Amino acid sequence: MSYERTIEYLYGLQQYGMKFGLDNIRTLMSVFGCPQHSFRTVHVAGTNGKGSTSAMIESVLRTAGVRTGLFTSPHLISFTERIRIDGQEIAEEEVISLAERVREAAGRIEDFSPTFFEVVTAMAFLHFRDRKVEWAVVETGLGGRLDATNVIAPEVSVITRIGLDHCDFLGRTLREIAGEKAGIVKPGVPVVSAAQDAEAAEVIARKAEETGSGLFAFGREFTAELASESLEGITFHYSGARRHRRLAVPLAGDFQAMNASLAVKTVEVVSGGFPGRQLDVRKGLAGVRWPGRLELVRDDPPVLIDAAHNPQAAAVLAENLKKIALSAYGKIILVMGAMGDKDIEGLIGPLLPLASEILFCAPAYGRAAPPERLAAAAAKAGYASIVAPGVAEAIVKAEELRHSGELIVITGSFYTIGEAKEYLGSKGVLTRLRE
Repeated sequence: MSYERTIEYLYGLQQYGMKFGLDNIRTLMSVFGCPQHSFRTVHVAGTNGKGSTSAMIESVLRTAGVRTGLFTSPHLISFTERIRIDGQEIAEEEVISLAERVREAAGRIEDFSPTFFEVVTAMAFLHFRDRKVEWAVVETGLGGRLDATNVIAPEVSVITRIGLDHCDFLGRTLREIAGEKAGIVKPGVPVVSAAQDAEAAEVIARKAEETGSGLFAFGREFTAELASESLEGITFHYSGARRHRRLAVPLAGDFQAMNASLAVKTVEVVSGGFPGRQLDVRKGLAGVRWPGRLELVRDDPPVLIDAAHNPQAAAVLAENLKKIALSAYGKIILVMGAMGDKDIEGLIGPLLPLASEILFCAPAYGRAAPPERLAAAAAKAGYASIVAPGVAEAIVKAEELRHSGELIVITGSFYTIGEAKEYLGSKGVLTRLRE
């Protein structure tokens, strides 16, 4: 198959939806001799920050000279973003080969219909074994307890900030969602957790106690103090098993200080797994790359994108825009598209007061909310807006409305900012496949 046909095959697997449970992935792993046990792993779950935290952990681990793997989702532009070795995206030819191997294996199993994410997870673990990865950082897709990635036996489990998201799948309360995320915790395996709301913190602490897993919580066993911030990144001071002054991270947003401190604490916990090798926290954090979070993707006119896909993330984006964007640009033109299963009022609420112009659109994805629904929610809150059918049309209109010195901010979902990056010049192949 060609690469395009391979991606079409993977896209077609979305007809099987999202199935929670580990039976399918265990079946696939057993067919291939359990490749997930051929390398050591760090498992990362959470609602916000898990992608950038995973990228930071992998970047620091790589400084020890070990062969690293990174498995994340969703992608913004190209499917190859999901599976990386030593910081490099998987080649298209390898995607073709791996997909064919998994497809053939699945076809030999009677009454077996794996989902898109199950197949992609199997592809990642096979690739890591084939390429002799020593350490892999594995991000959950959705939840944790029943997520397809939860067949690994990690050296440490990491839980980033938990919020209300994917409530139709994970539960209606923070306690229920935290229970699903904490499902990655394994007996005797250390847990590193971000600062959490009281309900989520209680669930994680109880799970750690039940499993005999040592818990390292932000604000208790380790802390971070923001030193400086701009759209180019942050610096912060870290205090944990060791102290580090003015660690630099080339990712914007004060929240990245906690994400980075999670990464530092994680590598402190696993540092004994690198005999004779030195981990360089400063170099690893300084070298991390993670797109789509407060990312200035164009200078003229200035365009900033951020995947604020739930109310918690939108509130964080709003606070950071107030601190590091409004003073530099004065006015903001907001372009926003969201998924229909989101809390629309909670998502748009923090951002509307910051915008001089508001444009709503719908990314080309079946779960996208009609832009008219977002506009109606904005009108109810007292804000006028413009509706555009798609992301590209919204960007064109934003550029027409923009005056000199103003900043265009594109946000609302990974699908929206992925389409925006493609429109602004990044190359994508069948980019609708971003689940």
